[in-house]
Amino acid sequence: MSQLSERIEAALREALQPIEFMLQDDSHLHAGHAGAREGSHYTVRLVSERFAGLKRLARHRLVYDALREQMQSGIHALAIDARAPGED
Repeated sequence: MSQLSERIEAALREALQPIEFMLQDDSHLHAGHAGAREGSHYTVRLVSERFAGLKRLARHRLVYDALREQMQSGIHALAIDARAPGED
């Protein structure tokens, strides 16, 4: 796991206390893409009580807020799957 991946995981675990967490580095899928030079590509799946009652946009904002520093220095793209417990 890269240092950036470790920082992403630590920030999300601290801010959102997920009961399920998956982080996948998809950067290899974007080799040669112009954005690949600007940073890494990730997919994150989180299940957290913090998302209960929130719409998708509000959930994504919580994730982006938690990753503010990483978004400015290392992440080019982030696919987010943010769910509350019990949601499929």
